Amino acid sequence: MSDVTASRADDMLSVDPAWLSVPGGLLAAGIVLHFSPLATDAAKMVAITLFCVALWIGSPVKPWFTALLGICLIGVTFSADIALSGFQLPATWLVVVGILIGEAARQSGLADGIEHLTLDRMPDRFRGDAVATYRYLLVVLSFASLGLAILVPSALVRVFLLGPILVSIGNLFSERRAKVGIFLGPIFATFYGSSGILTGSLANIIVTGLLESGGGPTITWTQWALWLGPVVGVGRTVLIVGVAYPLYRPREHDAVTTRASGEPVTISHSERRMLAFLMLGGLIWATDFAHGLHPLFGAAVVALLAFTPRIGVVDATAVEEADLSIVFFLGAIFAIAEGLRQTAFTDLAATTLLSYLPDDASLALILGFVVVVSLLLTLLMEGLAVASVLTPILVSFANSAGIPLVPLAMIEAVALNTYFFPYQSAVMVGILGLDVVDSVELTRMASLCSIVTLVVLIPIQIAIFAVVF
Repeated sequence: MSDVTASRADDMLSVDPAWLSVPGGLLAAGIVLHFSPLATDAAKMVAITLFCVALWIGSPVKPWFTALLGICLIGVTFSADIALSGFQLPATWLVVVGILIGEAARQSGLADGIEHLTLDRMPDRFRGDAVATYRYLLVVLSFASLGLAILVPSALVRVFLLGPILVSIGNLFSERRAKVGIFLGPIFATFYGSSGILTGSLANIIVTGLLESGGGPTITWTQWALWLGPVVGVGRTVLIVGVAYPLYRPREHDAVTTRASGEPVTISHSERRMLAFLMLGGLIWATDFAHGLHPLFGAAVVALLAFTPRIGVVDATAVEEADLSIVFFLGAIFAIAEGLRQTAFTDLAATTLLSYLPDDASLALILGFVVVVSLLLTLLMEGLAVASVLTPILVSFANSAGIPLVPLAMIEAVALNTYFFPYQSAVMVGILGLDVVDSVELTRMASLCSIVTLVVLIPIQIAIFAVVF
């Protein structure tokens, strides 16, 4: 047999491990359908959920393909109303508009302007010493990245927006450890720190969207910022800096190349306009207590201005370059949640969940219990998929137990934005895709930041909720 024939035979016999998730998902679905004590409709819905989750974990195909398959299965098994329910929610379109805003910000040159301003405004006393330069840039870039979470409502978009900037700034250092620190510190600040900003994290948007669709209260942008911003927004960014500084600090003081500050960097008209549009959007979000508009409308204003001919900074061709496939993922997540609710699975799960807690459990104990359950589920499936399954259960659980829904939803969102491994989050996968760090480095940074969050910040946040609510 020729070498070519042998090679083809080997290719036919070899199987990508990712495809093993397909029979695994089918097996899990079959077990539920044949052996589960659930009612028929509930068993079917859980089977579809497990099959989709298995494919999302193994990723033999793109997440949007699995999502579209899940939508079709729900539509055929139940109804088009349930299958398409996710596309009717403002949370879905907030993310879509956020992607368009990120693309406009990138093409406007605003990202490059941020890099030039950061380096030009660095005081001379920090130049020439690698450790001092690293410390200054890490702090400034991390808090600037947190601020970007207020303006760009998609963590994945912000990661792709910041990635090239951080790589370019990191090249000032000759040591790789410093390059990695300058990259990971701000990236995690805009990702993990966004828990304190309603529009900054997809988990926040999904949880609040499911809360509203399940008949719960509407949590405004300002309420979210007031209760979570100080601890899991600013506080988490401080802890991220505290982790990244000693972990990646340069060893050699002369391992940096910086120029002395010169003429002030000028910002182009398009960059100024894009920044003004973003600030207007932030103003609309921050004043929702007065006008009551959903954050989608603030984002829509920014997108409309950015794409308006003569006024805006980009033309309609920018839409072609934006990856909008995530809309199917969001649609499937919300459809799964609605299907689980309508088949009464969430009520049953809530009753079961309630049975594990003592009758006189305090709010602090319940919130801690929610954190543990959320973390355990994110070890098994993608964090946003956890939100689609867990949030309706918690809503039913809270209504049955008479627990305030606002702190419950908030603490769930924080827990769902606390990851350890790349497979747990599409954003983490996106960070790996930038090809700056490997999975070991990303896992180490994520795990350290998550452990510090769980040990320090979440107890503080739970204590605040226990006193206020």
